Amino acid sequence: MEDNKDVKPVRYSYGITSALLVGGAAISLITGNPTWAQVAQNDRTEMTNVVPRAGAPASFADLTEQLQPAVVNISTRQSITVEQQANPFQGTPFGQFFQRRQQGPSTPQTRQATSLGSGFLVSADGYLVTNNHVVSPDARATLEEVTVTLPDGTEYEAEVVGTDAQSDLAVLKISRAEPFPFVRFGNSSEARVGDWVIAIGNPFGLGGTVTSGIVSSVLRNVGSGAYDRYIQTDAAINRGNSGGPLFDMQGNVIGINNAILSPSGGSVGIGLAIPAEVAEPIVNQLIAGEEIQRGYLGVQIQPVNDDIAEALGIARNRGELVQMVQPGEPAAEAGLRAGDVVLSVNNQDITPDRTLSFIVANIAPGTSVPLTYLRDGERRRVNITVGRRPSEEELRQQQLFQNEDEDDPGMAPSGSSSLVEDALGIQAIPIDATIARQLGVSADTQGLAITGVDPNSDAARRGLARGVMILAANGRPVPTLDALEDVIASARSAGRSAVLLRVQARRGVATSIPVRLNDD
Repeated sequence: MEDNKDVKPVRYSYGITSALLVGGAAISLITGNPTWAQVAQNDRTEMTNVVPRAGAPASFADLTEQLQPAVVNISTRQSITVEQQANPFQGTPFGQFFQRRQQGPSTPQTRQATSLGSGFLVSADGYLVTNNHVVSPDARATLEEVTVTLPDGTEYEAEVVGTDAQSDLAVLKISRAEPFPFVRFGNSSEARVGDWVIAIGNPFGLGGTVTSGIVSSVLRNVGSGAYDRYIQTDAAINRGNSGGPLFDMQGNVIGINNAILSPSGGSVGIGLAIPAEVAEPIVNQLIAGEEIQRGYLGVQIQPVNDDIAEALGIARNRGELVQMVQPGEPAAEAGLRAGDVVLSVNNQDITPDRTLSFIVANIAPGTSVPLTYLRDGERRRVNITVGRRPSEEELRQQQLFQNEDEDDPGMAPSGSSSLVEDALGIQAIPIDATIARQLGVSADTQGLAITGVDPNSDAARRGLARGVMILAANGRPVPTLDALEDVIASARSAGRSAVLLRVQARRGVATSIPVRLNDD
């Protein structure tokens, strides 16, 4: 997945609001729960009396009144653990003065954080839908509580039933004796550019806000990953709308508001919603407690732009160019190579609107499908057995050391050891089979792979960089970060100001390099 700097997910420390569509139902179609005493807020018979099917009403008031009871506000409480820096002026002329006043070692501090979002109820017994990023804090934080507030102001503590980071969807559950109002998903494939829509949510913490607009695009691709397929709308969507519903004029939930494209962080008329046809099957699986499994081929691809099409003499906006094939994955086993152009998979053409990643992600792992590709001007066809898509963390590690020409990213927030970062100015992770394959060493290699280096550290001056492997420190193997921490602690206890690292660069030979320790 590639980040798009202009994509502004509606996820902010200030407000990640989820508008949950709440509706009453005679039967929970998703969960198969017993019959309740009312129908969905957007039931066809109810909607006939609210708005004519020909198009938008003279006013959206009746439509809003019918649907709004199913939309909720979501707030979370999180705890964040922050390492207090022992000497914030370390390395400056003021460092010695602060050091004298410092009392004892630094200790982690816990801070409280909150977020806001939107969501909607999809069953009378309290299941509701929102975005995953509304209820899933980042790696530094721990989710402590989720509160759902109905339009009448009633609050409920919510249970997180299931989340799916790749599609950015989450399902929550609230409970009470009487049924909840709810709404159902519609068929987003029937949406057309120019159709009227309304969005209901909690922008900027303002509950129960309704905005209207039209569908600007039904298949918007913004280069953000396997599920990069959105409904674009000019209905105002802002901070806190994330997770709320996008309704058509028949009251169908055709999308879940997810992100905006904006240079300022506020609405400029380009909002993105996850289509209902993508979201509903995932929501059903999360409610049923099923694991979300997606297809995977193991390739890095690039759309065929005008220059590539001209160079290869093929049609524009058709197919995707294979940049890299992951060893041992389905594409490699089927014989695909870098430079091939995939034209179709499972008898579906690859286009800018229907990407290879999107089509494959929606194929069950283990399924054998036909794949058509172009090699050296020759059209070829092969059957390929779709694999299982790794987690986002596994994908990140797979790609961590593949692009040798990229600049070293330096130090960035990571799951590395704070002691190793502070003492040596490096970030590193243990070498596993996937990383070993990327670095070109045997799968049983033990050690640490450097992922970032502080450019002002002695490690950087000694030439250590991303992709360099640390095999030992002071003569001791370091298969884990804990092992390297022990070496650093022992060196400091002995009054030493440096450690001797046994390192090896890709396609290089192992060598020993002394690296000075930063002051603790």
